[in-house]
Amino acid sequence: MAASITCAAKLLNFLWLKPRKLEKFLRNQGLHGTPYRPFIGDVKDMMKAIKAEQPKSIKLSDEDTSPHIFAYYYDILKKYGKNSFFWFGPWPKLNIVDPDLIKEILKKYDVFEKPHTETAKILTSGIVLLEGEKWAKHRKIINPAFHLHKLKNMVPAIGLSCTNMISKLKSKVCSSTGGSCEIDMWACLEDFTGDVISRTAFGSNHDQGTKIIQLQREKLKLTLQLLQFSFIPGWRYLPTKLKKKVKAINNEIESLLRGIIDKRQKAMDRGDEAPIDDLLGILMESNSRFVEECGNKNKRMSIEDVIEECKLFYVAGSETTACLLVWTMVLLCEHIEWQTRAREEVIRVFGNSEPSFEGLNQLKTVNMILQEVLRLYPPLPMINRYSTKTMKLENLTIPAGVHLLLMVGLVHRDSDIWGDNANEFNPLRFSDGVSKIQSSFVPFSSGPRICVAQNFAMVEAKMALATILRSFSFELSPSYLHAPFSVTTLQPQYGAPIIFQSLEPFRSFHGPKQVD
Repeated sequence: MAASITCAAKLLNFLWLKPRKLEKFLRNQGLHGTPYRPFIGDVKDMMKAIKAEQPKSIKLSDEDTSPHIFAYYYDILKKYGKNSFFWFGPWPKLNIVDPDLIKEILKKYDVFEKPHTETAKILTSGIVLLEGEKWAKHRKIINPAFHLHKLKNMVPAIGLSCTNMISKLKSKVCSSTGGSCEIDMWACLEDFTGDVISRTAFGSNHDQGTKIIQLQREKLKLTLQLLQFSFIPGWRYLPTKLKKKVKAINNEIESLLRGIIDKRQKAMDRGDEAPIDDLLGILMESNSRFVEECGNKNKRMSIEDVIEECKLFYVAGSETTACLLVWTMVLLCEHIEWQTRAREEVIRVFGNSEPSFEGLNQLKTVNMILQEVLRLYPPLPMINRYSTKTMKLENLTIPAGVHLLLMVGLVHRDSDIWGDNANEFNPLRFSDGVSKIQSSFVPFSSGPRICVAQNFAMVEAKMALATILRSFSFELSPSYLHAPFSVTTLQPQYGAPIIFQSLEPFRSFHGPKQVD
């Protein structure tokens, strides 16, 4: 009896008393938002709005895409104003569109943590979900894998993936009538970035890496179907067929990774010369060095930890870069003058030579284009955080238990920051770099938890774009529908059909030959 009363009291507090207390606290500060509805909050309305807006296509122009991309969230902001809130189940979610507030929240990573929902744990892994001392340890061990001199050594592997992609595109174009061919570049770029990760992460185990990437992609698609149930207390305990399938795929991924890692670890223990040019090798070498420095084997990353970091390579290093590249190609189709300027720069820097790490750093126009695309179409237009304790930020006091939705995509299109032409594609905004606008430009997050792989992503994107520009001219297909929408990342809902025309004479980078 006592246990039942205690359980009922906890449930009452969770579903009514605590949410009402938080709502009163927020409203007393002058904040506005939807009234709390027990249990589900605004989830039903949110899912309905998202499902209605997601299939729609919009004009590809210099108009604001925010009403479409942000759907329900944008309506809340329009109705209740900046720093408004709505309810995700029993948790208030505060919209943040002030760049200074976003910067402060990301800076105070020990207070404003990432929500550790069950869906988040399925969608991603590794350092993304870690906090405190364990996060600091993993960050220290992982950092060396993305140092610039390590990235330089990965350029040949990225170049091989570029060569293979160009060969496939060339084959399609040359086999078509009229010397041009329509290709869905979203599918092509997903394959390309997956191939890059399998080569740079797993090196000689490229084939197994490719299998892991395919399984990760399948798991991600299935997991998205679970999102609508993530707010329900205890939902993770329901043994549905979908969750069983996701678990089976995850077990297969972990089995493949464990086999690769075990083989590497045994070679290292025997003193054999093990490959350290790929991300896995660098990670394991850094892990061993960390143990030597602290003198405690118990401090090292476990095999399970390494597995989780390897699973993260796909989401962090593949999906986001594919998004950056596909929106870059779409916008260069729309703005042919910038496509021409970028192509001229690539030819001027590389000529007929193989791309080099040093040469990539000379591609100023290409870099400006990529930065502008990241502004208009950031791969992650929203960042989620929650407050672990009450914290005062400027004129706001944010109590513990409040979730925060950092609206990066809206900040990137704010006319008060970027001018009246904020929605226009204008790479010249970044002619002087990003230092002057750093607080308002956060495509890779900000603060101590800024994306560790951002340099890797930019090197990969520059190489891919350079190879494509020098080999083809391209334009949007009449069948293209502009439908950017944030699933996990900002993706084209109907693909990106683009018409390619081979440049004569056909130019290609003479990179390393394909090895079976």
